[in-house]
Amino acid sequence: MSSSDRTRQVGVTLAEIFCVIGTLVGVGVIGTRVEESGGGSLSADATLLAPAGPAFSIWSVIYVGLAAYTVWQWLPAAGRSELARRTGWLFAGSMVLNAAWLLVTQQDWIWLSVVVILALLLVLARLALELASTPDDAADPVGTWIVRLTAGLYLGWVAVATFANIAAALANSGFELTGGAVAVGVALLALVVVVALAVSLLRLAPTRLGVAAAVVWGLGWLAWGRFADEPRSAVVGMAAVLAAVAVAAAAVVLTRGERSSPARPERVSNESDPAIR
Repeated sequence: MSSSDRTRQVGVTLAEIFCVIGTLVGVGVIGTRVEESGGGSLSADATLLAPAGPAFSIWSVIYVGLAAYTVWQWLPAAGRSELARRTGWLFAGSMVLNAAWLLVTQQDWIWLSVVVILALLLVLARLALELASTPDDAADPVGTWIVRLTAGLYLGWVAVATFANIAAALANSGFELTGGAVAVGVALLALVVVVALAVSLLRLAPTRLGVAAAVVWGLGWLAWGRFADEPRSAVVGMAAVLAAVAVAAAAVVLTRGERSSPARPERVSNESDPAIR
C-alpha cells in the first residue's frame, strides 16, 4: 500500500470524526437542534417545501453508510482498490461539508448554509460520476454496494434538501412561503426542477437505486406534510406525490432500458486477424 493510500485513509477517518461531531451539534447533544436554528426557518412547518419531520430519519441510514465506508476503506484489499482511490477524498469532502453545514446553521447563517449545501450537492454529483466510470470490483461485491448505496442515498436526499434549504433561506429573509398563490407557484416550480434534477442523476446507473429511494422518500414526506401538517396545501401535496411517482417511474424505465439493450458486439480488427486478410 502506498503512502498516498494511507494518507487518504487517515483523511477519510478524520472527516468521519468531524462529521460525527457536527451531527452531535445538529441534533442538540452539544448544540442547538437544526429545526430551532435561524428562528425556526429550517423546521418542518416553515415553508411549503419542507418535508415532514420523519423524513429526516434518512440521515441515520446515511450516517451508518458513511461509517461503514470509513471502516471498509481500512480493509487491506479495499484500501488500495481503484474504488477507494477514486471515491475516498470525495466522501471525505462530503463529510466535512456536512458538518460545516450543521455548524453554519448554529450561527443562524442560513444563506451561507445554502452555499454549503450547494457545494455538497456538487461534490456528491462528482462522486456519482466517478462511480459511473469506475469498473465493478467483482472481488468485493459487499464493499461495492456499500459505496454505491450510501452515495446514492446521500446524493438523492441532498438534492431534495437543497431546495428546502433555499426555501428556508427565503423565508428567513422575510418572503412568505407558507401560503398564497406566489408561495404555491414557487413550490410547484421547485418540484419541477427537483424532478428534472433527479432524472438527470438517475442516468448514472451505479447510484440509481439510492438516488431514487431518497428522492421518493423526501417527496413523499413533503406531500405528507402538506396534507397532514402545517402549512397545508393540497395542490403542493398532490404535486409532490406526482413528482415522486415520476421519479420512481423514471428509475424503472431507465433500468429496464439498460437490461433490454443488446450487448454491443466486439469490434473485429482486420489487422489483428490473419484469417481475414
